[in-house]
Amino acid sequence: MGSTDSKLNFRKAVIQLTTKTQPVEATDDAFWDQFWADTTTTVQDVFALVPAAEIRAVREESPSNLATLCYKAVEKLVQGAESGCPTEREKQVILNCTRILTRILPYIFEDQDWRGFFWSTVPGAGRTDELDDDDGARPLAESLLLAIADLLFCPDFTVHSHKRGPDSVENMQSIDSCEYIWEAGVGFAQSPPLNYIHDLNRTELLRLLLTCFSEAMYLPPSSDNSVLNPWVTFFCSTENRHALPLFTSLLNVVCAYDPVGYGIPYNHLLFSDYREQLVEQAVQVLIVTLEHDGGVPHRPASPSSMEEQESTGPENLFVNYLSRIHREEDFDFVLKGLARLLTNPLTQTYLPNSTKKIQFHQELLVLFWKLCDFNKKFLFFVLKSSDVLDILVPILYYLNDARADQSRVGLMHIGVFILLLLSGERNFGVRLNKPYSIHVPMDIPVFTGTHADLLIVVFHKIITTGHQRLQPLFDCLLTIVVNVSPYLKSLSMVAANKLLHLLEAFSTSWFLFSAAQNHHLVFFLLEAFNNIIQYQFDGNCNLVYAIIRKRNVFHQLANLPSDPASIQKALQRKRKSPDVISRTSSQETVSMEGSHPAVPAEPGTLKASLVAMPGIDKLTEKSQVSEDGTMVVCRRRLSSASSTSFWAPTPEWVLSWKCKLPLQTIMRLLQVLVPQVEKICIDKGLTDESEILKFLQHGTLVGLLPVPHPILIRKYQANAGTAMWFRTYMWGVVYLRNVDPPIWYDTDVRLFEIQRM
Repeated sequence: MGSTDSKLNFRKAVIQLTTKTQPVEATDDAFWDQFWADTTTTVQDVFALVPAAEIRAVREESPSNLATLCYKAVEKLVQGAESGCPTEREKQVILNCTRILTRILPYIFEDQDWRGFFWSTVPGAGRTDELDDDDGARPLAESLLLAIADLLFCPDFTVHSHKRGPDSVENMQSIDSCEYIWEAGVGFAQSPPLNYIHDLNRTELLRLLLTCFSEAMYLPPSSDNSVLNPWVTFFCSTENRHALPLFTSLLNVVCAYDPVGYGIPYNHLLFSDYREQLVEQAVQVLIVTLEHDGGVPHRPASPSSMEEQESTGPENLFVNYLSRIHREEDFDFVLKGLARLLTNPLTQTYLPNSTKKIQFHQELLVLFWKLCDFNKKFLFFVLKSSDVLDILVPILYYLNDARADQSRVGLMHIGVFILLLLSGERNFGVRLNKPYSIHVPMDIPVFTGTHADLLIVVFHKIITTGHQRLQPLFDCLLTIVVNVSPYLKSLSMVAANKLLHLLEAFSTSWFLFSAAQNHHLVFFLLEAFNNIIQYQFDGNCNLVYAIIRKRNVFHQLANLPSDPASIQKALQRKRKSPDVISRTSSQETVSMEGSHPAVPAEPGTLKASLVAMPGIDKLTEKSQVSEDGTMVVCRRRLSSASSTSFWAPTPEWVLSWKCKLPLQTIMRLLQVLVPQVEKICIDKGLTDESEILKFLQHGTLVGLLPVPHPILIRKYQANAGTAMWFRTYMWGVVYLRNVDPPIWYDTDVRLFEIQRM
């Protein structure tokens, strides 16, 4: 009966608040205590008992009551942080205030006139450390953030007590929170025993923290990246004495999490996993706090200059700590943890339901991205061994699985960006030569080969059977293929045929003439073929054979007509067949056993809109690989493509790029090898591929090909456009993943639009 009574009393208090026309005095404790003192309400109860319409009504009609409610709730948290909540009752008050603030804050943020409220000072909330300050009052936001930080290291509430005896009390002010880090891992060796109550309490406080940071959702996307999120800026500054232990706790809790149920199959069906909720909130808080100065990270020139990073504005300590992790065992712990979690949805298929399937892979990908972006030593560590393949395979799985689902277009982008970033490093291409033996059930043709083959087969599947909105990613996908191509020792026949099918599709005259940038795709593919022929000819007889079989494609390209009549004819053909790429001419083979086809989103699925992504010329910077393997950045020429909306192909335009098609190497190869292959077939009456392949395997083109061209690598580079894209994507994921309780649902977010499929 108690809980029904307390819900009833709580609801009465909410009604009184909305109906009182006169301001209630802040000193009227009997009234305000109804909201937190005598109740046992869950966060779901609070969301149900405090309807949106009523919060907005109080905000409009009795603003002073809403202000007092916020002020009093923060005051309770500050008091709890000072006392350390020694009694159960005090702990309950803290949780109730946390839930109420989580419910109310989004409605404060959605109203422009209220946004400054938490940054105004409240009389009497003094800053103890600044004696020169006259009134010494702290803004309410700062008091709230510092109280949350303190409460996250509160003995017997969110961490284990280190008390020596029954009478000793741990003083909250003098506590060294570095001794109370939540989990072993980076910079901390002891793993405290699991305590689900502590996990639940941490989760509630982190949810409130995330809600504080979510003010960013209520500002429209802007190209000005100097706009900082004041909540994140303060929380990650030196004002927060718990910044280091909290950063470490969040990172370690995420990377140490093992959803398998501690090695016992089906264990998750027997026990509720409180750690999972904590891990989800922890990874979301991490990715949101790791926004570097709101803008583009100031990258050190080399790992050794990590310490001399210039930055504007107050330093974000979370970014600082992340960029300074350097011990091999720490990198190993983080990489293995992320790989384990990213692979989790793939392991589902062996024993259905034997392990818990996690849902936070998008947040993990953003975290991995930030690690590589802010910590170059981590990036080099990832590429140093074949462990990078444990990240690659799940990414390719997600890309393949999401290709038909428009609600997951953001996931497609982040996966491709990570591969683009990795492909800028030579080691990534080298690692791809490792044979692919794990058979994750994927809806792709069966093949025997390397991780490079897997990558090419998945990219082909995305391009030929993905939805229309993925077309802007084609440039990125083929840039990745070009970046790794000089290092690929031996492509399988399946992968070789897929690459030639793409060239065939992209080099039809109607496709080349139907958009100003389409010919770039042909240039990328030719460049990849040239790299393989010039640098890896010996092991690539499958590709050479595929090129010989499809030689007419190259001849047609060389003789592409550019007169007005041919252009018009090609475009009329386009109107008859609107499909981007013919899906028939690629011999579709049997898909892997146990795989499920990629499917579109269920009707009614919610998705968050994304800002447009910068083009590949802005996303990357060309570097030339010199003899000794070092990179030299090429000077950038401005893109000649005009940005006007109307565009039509002209003979001059066709000739301007046709004369630059890099066909010399392939034409020379065909000129030498085709007569030889034809002669063998006639002499020996051969129709058997394997004999021809054997001949090509032992053939050589030494001295017959043009001088090898320098290898060009297009390295990812951050800019304002990508920073804004990441911000909208990340907050869109956070919005959609927090459904119980639905923190931001039906509030007036401005950073993106929520659309129903």
